[in-house]
Amino acid sequence: MIPYGRQDINQTDIDVVVDVLRSDFLTQGPQGPLFERAIASYCDVKFGLAVNSATSAIHMSCLALGLGKNDWLWTSPNSFVASANCGLYCGAKVDFVDIDLKTYNMSMVELEKKLIQAKQDNILPKIVMPVHFAGQSCNMKKIHSLSKEYGFKVIEDASHAIGGKYLNQSIGNCKYSDITVFSFHPVKIITTAEGGVATTNSKKLYDKMGLIRNHGITRDEAIMIGESDGDWFYQQIDLGFNYRMTEMQAALGINQLKRVDVFIAKRHKLQEKYDELLDGLPIIRPYQDKDCFSSLHLYPIQIDMNKTNKKRKKVFSEMKERGIGVNVHYIPIHIQPYYKQLGFKYGDFPNSESYYKNAISLPLFHLMSLEEQNTTIKALKEVLS
Repeated sequence: MIPYGRQDINQTDIDVVVDVLRSDFLTQGPQGPLFERAIASYCDVKFGLAVNSATSAIHMSCLALGLGKNDWLWTSPNSFVASANCGLYCGAKVDFVDIDLKTYNMSMVELEKKLIQAKQDNILPKIVMPVHFAGQSCNMKKIHSLSKEYGFKVIEDASHAIGGKYLNQSIGNCKYSDITVFSFHPVKIITTAEGGVATTNSKKLYDKMGLIRNHGITRDEAIMIGESDGDWFYQQIDLGFNYRMTEMQAALGINQLKRVDVFIAKRHKLQEKYDELLDGLPIIRPYQDKDCFSSLHLYPIQIDMNKTNKKRKKVFSEMKERGIGVNVHYIPIHIQPYYKQLGFKYGDFPNSESYYKNAISLPLFHLMSLEEQNTTIKALKEVLS
């Protein structure tokens, strides 16, 4: 079976993890801060905080921005459920902004229309969280402009997008947002097994997220209430969580980050071949915006129902039968049973539903051989013939 994604672990990755296992620190040692500084340097941003998952990073970011009861978080329905769930974790309300049918990212037309109505209804969002689907940035300049007009904060869910660029600048630099979040799950561009990072240019947000990550505990006498009892002393001054990343994960992340540009270059070569050899098939290939340099986490196609009668379900099952590990990204969050209980229903976000109905993600990973890609293309041609 050719998987839709696969991590690249080399001997050096293994060696750095083993070195940590033989060291004095398995957690809360030097590797975590080193990884954070490496990410911050790579993204040209002031601060990075490493945590045990991107979900934790989003939750932590929402809390740091003060999201709570009676507040609203808006995000994209075309994402993994964690993007919306983190708003609910904070006791807030969640709503969605439909996608653009070219980019599959949050539609600026829909966002602006929804903001105008929300202002009239006095229910403007506290946070808008665009999702950089498949590694391609949303229109962050427009979102930033709207945030100034309507007074909301911005978290970039860049779980797919480490190494990508927007307007020739690194995704994660937070020029147009308050916080950016990356994921390092094994199928992402680089991996720490599980893990994530939040980046920001705000010292205040950085300090707040640092407290939330570590139980709300501080050893910094400058922010304690009253005097310290001694060198051993700590205080819990906030309600936090154990969202720390281990030293082994951080060491792996440091080593993986050294190869991120090589990984993405390989993905672009694979994308170019897909674009060339899939031309003429009854599919819609992924669109690449000229303002963006995608990290190409996914290669999502749609079955073009104007050109074939073959349903997505049949194409999916026949590809699997041929040993091709296709996948679907994503089932719109608002049609999940849990969210339907909250009042969402089919028809609420028709672009996301239309995209999902015909979407298939083809295998794309930097270890993918030309033979594996040729096999995938051949299988798709046979299935659609």
